[in-house]
Amino acid sequence: MKKVLITTVPFANKNRQPLELLEHAGIEYFINPLNKKLTENELLEIVADFDVIIAGTEQITSKVLNRASNLKMISRVGIGLDSVDLSAAEQRGIKVSFTPDAPAPAVAELTVGLMLSLLRSTHVANAELHRGEWVRHFGRRISEITIGIIGVGRIGQRVLRRLNGFGTSQILVNDLNPDDRLTPQTKLIWTDKEEIYKQADIISLHLPLTKHTKNMIRAEQIAVMKPDAILINTARGGIINEFDLANALNAGHLDGAAIDVFEHEPYTGPLAEIERCILTSHMGSMTVDCRTRMEIEATEEAVRFLRGLPLEREVPEEEYDVQKAGL
Repeated sequence: MKKVLITTVPFANKNRQPLELLEHAGIEYFINPLNKKLTENELLEIVADFDVIIAGTEQITSKVLNRASNLKMISRVGIGLDSVDLSAAEQRGIKVSFTPDAPAPAVAELTVGLMLSLLRSTHVANAELHRGEWVRHFGRRISEITIGIIGVGRIGQRVLRRLNGFGTSQILVNDLNPDDRLTPQTKLIWTDKEEIYKQADIISLHLPLTKHTKNMIRAEQIAVMKPDAILINTARGGIINEFDLANALNAGHLDGAAIDVFEHEPYTGPLAEIERCILTSHMGSMTVDCRTRMEIEATEEAVRFLRGLPLEREVPEEEYDVQKAGL
């Protein structure tokens, strides 16, 4: 009997359909027993005998793949691929699929929600009122500010569409592959990242984690941002240097920040002590509909593979090239 290891957490909490797909196909499955993101060593202990991994963001390294002698496929629940050593998988003939579209609406909505919370200081007012303090904060409206979007892929484009409804006055955008077809639909100005750092009132990141985006925003980049700028990361942990961000906020630079993803998760660093920094637990995709769709799509791919059918969401060759080049 074919065996599937489900490492991603949570899984089938709100809808059993992914498990029913495996059961109906007669596929044996084993669910992550620790109910948390596995470390490399924890994954090494359990990975050996499985044909397929339905994976979250745990690090599937060359060392893990060497231990997984029966592994033939990785079905990633989500869009990010920085946690999978694609070159090592390719060398071993291991197929990799992902679910790039399923999480995008939820992440985009969370991003806009964080923008609104930071602009109106609702998170600060909530904490103050719970302490018995009554403070009425001045805020800003989205239609009156300049927003910078770095990374205009599936999620970045959805953020732009949602911002249209607010009548945003100016949006600065940056992407490795500028798409001028978007410009007539929105008030976009394509520019470089440095101009966005200097001019934007809100800077929102929607990039993969690569060698080139690792620590892309450090003290040097934060220093040129407006003193009342807002920085948001719902993309990947490690793009912003968290210690540099904490130092800047503690020094009174930036109006606030919102971080949903961290270099090491669960997060326990200095940003947790800063009230005007909103921290969320990598929950961008965690709406019932989007998370369920991600799990079902990843499971369907695993079942297709084990039945010898063509994959529908196999990671394209360009993603392998991007990881190799570190773009």
